[in-house]
Amino acid sequence: MPAPRQLVVEADGGSRGNPGPAGYGAVVIDPDTAQVLAEAAEFIGVASNNVAEYRGLIAALTAVRDLFPDTDVRVLVRMDSKLVVEQMSGRWKIKHPDMKPLAARAAEILPASSVTYEWIPRAENKHADRLANEAMDAGRRGGQWEPSSSTAGLDTPRAAPEPEPSGPPGDAAAGAAKVRAAMAAARPAPARAPKSPQAARAGQAPDVPQAAQAPESPQAGQAPDVPQAGQAPDVPQAAQAPQVGWGSAPDLGSPATFVLLRHGETVLTPEKRFSGSGGGDPELSATGRDQAARAADAFAARGTVQEIVSSPLRRCRETAAAVADRLGLEVRIEEGLRETDFGAWEGLTFAEVRERFGSDLSAWLASPEAAPTGGGESFTEVAERVAATRDRLIAAYAGRTVLLVTHVTPIKTLVRLALGAPPESLFRMELSPASLSVVAYYADGNPSLRLLNDTSHLG
Repeated sequence: MPAPRQLVVEADGGSRGNPGPAGYGAVVIDPDTAQVLAEAAEFIGVASNNVAEYRGLIAALTAVRDLFPDTDVRVLVRMDSKLVVEQMSGRWKIKHPDMKPLAARAAEILPASSVTYEWIPRAENKHADRLANEAMDAGRRGGQWEPSSSTAGLDTPRAAPEPEPSGPPGDAAAGAAKVRAAMAAARPAPARAPKSPQAARAGQAPDVPQAAQAPESPQAGQAPDVPQAGQAPDVPQAAQAPQVGWGSAPDLGSPATFVLLRHGETVLTPEKRFSGSGGGDPELSATGRDQAARAADAFAARGTVQEIVSSPLRRCRETAAAVADRLGLEVRIEEGLRETDFGAWEGLTFAEVRERFGSDLSAWLASPEAAPTGGGESFTEVAERVAATRDRLIAAYAGRTVLLVTHVTPIKTLVRLALGAPPESLFRMELSPASLSVVAYYADGNPSLRLLNDTSHLG
């Protein structure tokens, strides 16, 4: 019986706006010779980064099936999307409704036993990355990607393969090692259009701050003060292109103003434990209740809040109730304002997570697409959820001043998106318990950050 044919596929997808004009690229490689057997790319219209990445995976696996319809194959999929790799490997849940049918399509193309998945840094996925960008460039011109005009492989010279690495004969990992060795001589890729405008502004990778500064429960953005190296699919600020500059503008009226109140302390807060929406639902501590009362006094004195919307978690509902009782307002619960689901890390300190789930923590710190152990949410998923919630609330409360009682990650995400800042900016903000931040959203799509981490009302 002949040995299975070993193949490596690499796939990528991108979106210029997320969602925005999107495309994917895929390449099939013979690991024994480093020869490119097939390329695929397509402009897919308006879609998110993750949708484009899944479409790239589907195209790659389809190309393998079409090339070898009657051959027993073993395929190693190499992608720089931690989300797709972990979900297709069965280690992360598939929660997003747009991802479930795409993952199902990918799983049906080849037998599950024939396909394994490996995450690789973006720098090792240059060929598929360039194909995706060629597809998006073609879409911008009103056309589709043509193989005859592609130059994606020209900047990736493939050297002769290195000697077979140690490992079981025909092992997919061994084949991948040969591909990596064969591609090691590749010249640096030309600068590509980033997956988001925010990422283009990020420039060089930031310095890594001290992890000892981990805030309360590293509550998402406030976890160990370490920047994420990956690119998060960012979310558009509004449907309209905002007017920029000091030129004359139409009367935009009063903005929708979001007063962002982080909940008061719980018993987990001073211990800096992960406290999201996937574990227990702690109540306010005595300190937290005092903080909520002081915030209520401050809002009563100012008299500007017209509506109150709260996360469904208890610590926020109790904080919101203290303010609502003082102002005589009702509290509306909004599911989209909940904290990140930290999976198996809930209730643990950063040090405990590092000890128990070191490799998962490293992946999480390296990419906003990585989720905590046990099927928690990635910062990418949280950003998409928070942005959708933001847009609903802007539409519902145009011209109103609304108090949003929520958590570290949602507040920092709203601020980050308002500023058009890169993902690592989440780790450049301090956000204290019961602190106030304010963002105003104008009718032309321009947000304005007016206040960040104000604790003057706490005395």
